[in-house]
Amino acid sequence: MHTVIARLDEPPELAAVGIGVHGPAGHVDVFSLPDLWQLHLYSYDADLTVDGTEHSIRPGRVSLVPPGTEVRYRYRGRSEHLYVHLRLGARGAATSIPVIQPAGPELDFLAVQLRQALAAWPHTPSRAVAEVWGALWRVARLAPPQDRSAQAVHPAVAAAVALIEARLTEPLAVPEIAKTVGVSHNHLTRLFRAATGETVVGYIRARRMERARHFLRATTLSIPAVAASVGIPDLQAFNKTCRRELGASPRGIRAARPVP
Repeated sequence: MHTVIARLDEPPELAAVGIGVHGPAGHVDVFSLPDLWQLHLYSYDADLTVDGTEHSIRPGRVSLVPPGTEVRYRYRGRSEHLYVHLRLGARGAATSIPVIQPAGPELDFLAVQLRQALAAWPHTPSRAVAEVWGALWRVARLAPPQDRSAQAVHPAVAAAVALIEARLTEPLAVPEIAKTVGVSHNHLTRLFRAATGETVVGYIRARRMERARHFLRATTLSIPAVAASVGIPDLQAFNKTCRRELGASPRGIRAARPVP
């Protein structure tokens, strides 16, 4: 077994968090957890066989093994690792994750998250769950996607999207965004269209309107405050944009929200 399929849209259910100590009682352990996933962060050298597939354990590597899978560890002396035994939800998108992989530059972050989970467990289980859930997502993002159609977006597009989300209340010009993320205006336009299917301007407008709809339906903010919060302080322009993009005036959108 080289990869596993995990669903991480729901927080995990933790069964145990701890530091495993192996080696002194024997150099080989063979076992499985019938109902639980195993997440391990290693600090030693050893050999691991998962469902008949051999892997090398090295300091700084992390493994994720699904329930019911036989694992065989061959140790080279006293060996300690951070571990979490957990259950994962069955809903959400399926994510392919290597059984074992180097944590690389994420190692320190993973170690902190798992040690914080250990410190919180079992007295503050919700905090432990939050730390482990974050660690699982970090592990899921360590390896680049193998499917070209699922590859991560270009770094410039990711940086531009992050900048847009952080500055929706401010005037946003495409040349300024391109300069900030380190590419030309035309290059960002091409990259953005390839990644999202729309222009930068179109994306900004859509995100502003999505946020406006949320504020109008979910809050009691005044309409001028909503307009300002999405970077369209001119009420006439905001009204016109709402009608064009959302199909109703700001007052109409607010009036259509569900009654609590």
